Amino acid sequence: MMDWTDRHCRAFHRVLSRRALLYTEMVTANAVIFGDRERLLGFSEVEHPIAVQLGGSDPVALAKAAVICAAWGYDEINLNVGCPSDRVQGGNFGACLMRDPALVAACVAAMKAEVAIPVTVKCRLGVDDQDIEVALDALADAVLAAGADGLIVHARKAWLEGLSPKENRDIPPLDYDRVHRLKARLPDVPVSLNGGLLTLDAALAQLAHVDGVMLGRAAYQQPELLLRIDSLFFGEEDPHADAFAAVAAFEPYVAAHLAAGGRLHDITRHMLGLFTGRPGARAFRRHLATEGVKPEAGLYVLRAAVDEVRKAEERRSLVA
Repeated sequence: MMDWTDRHCRAFHRVLSRRALLYTEMVTANAVIFGDRERLLGFSEVEHPIAVQLGGSDPVALAKAAVICAAWGYDEINLNVGCPSDRVQGGNFGACLMRDPALVAACVAAMKAEVAIPVTVKCRLGVDDQDIEVALDALADAVLAAGADGLIVHARKAWLEGLSPKENRDIPPLDYDRVHRLKARLPDVPVSLNGGLLTLDAALAQLAHVDGVMLGRAAYQQPELLLRIDSLFFGEEDPHADAFAAVAAFEPYVAAHLAAGGRLHDITRHMLGLFTGRPGARAFRRHLATEGVKPEAGLYVLRAAVDEVRKAEERRSLVA
């Protein structure tokens, strides 16, 4: 997610789950080819498994970008055919490509010809007045024939005319059944579902119909959910007993960033939702929002914010 899932966010989420596949922010093919690759593509080895999400509609440029991303060590390349923003439409990529399955297929084929790692496609059910039964099948069949290794489907249409990107995340109704029908028609193809999954129970329920689920806003806004991913979805021991232990385990990463000249807020802005719904959560957010943004803020600020939650929980236990 643009401006959200940067390298610091991903490093934090990796502390919460060893197994979840992490995705970068979407980056355009031309930015990869001509831009600052360390800034755009750099990641820590601890982030594996990690997929890079590319935007673009030029098969030649996407193939070049795919080669670069593979050389950087990414585990998967994901082509975004779902973003509805005006900027993306202006560049002729994202959700508007739902109208041109042949072009998306050409992009996938070009990338597959150049890299050995998986190439997947993230799409919508359709756009604007498209019939979602026809549009989704047409896109899926085209990219799979071109060699795509899997599909991630945001279970909403995208309205490119008349709705903002923010509205496109909520207003078009969710249609999980349409994704289920796609999976039933393609039993041998990995199909994951995205959109509107706010709890782990809701995500788990979808695994009766599809192969995987993608969490976006829920994972970012309530990252404590991720602490149970490994046990619930992979049958493995969770990495940490609770959020307090997870923050303690994350401290060396924060300290290294500060020692390299980075600012605390670069990281803690991604942690504001960690204790959502718990006593002291508001004080935690307030402390990071006011003290964490200061240029001289250090690890002590994060520790003090966490202590607000500890103290609030202790007060509640004493009252109980």
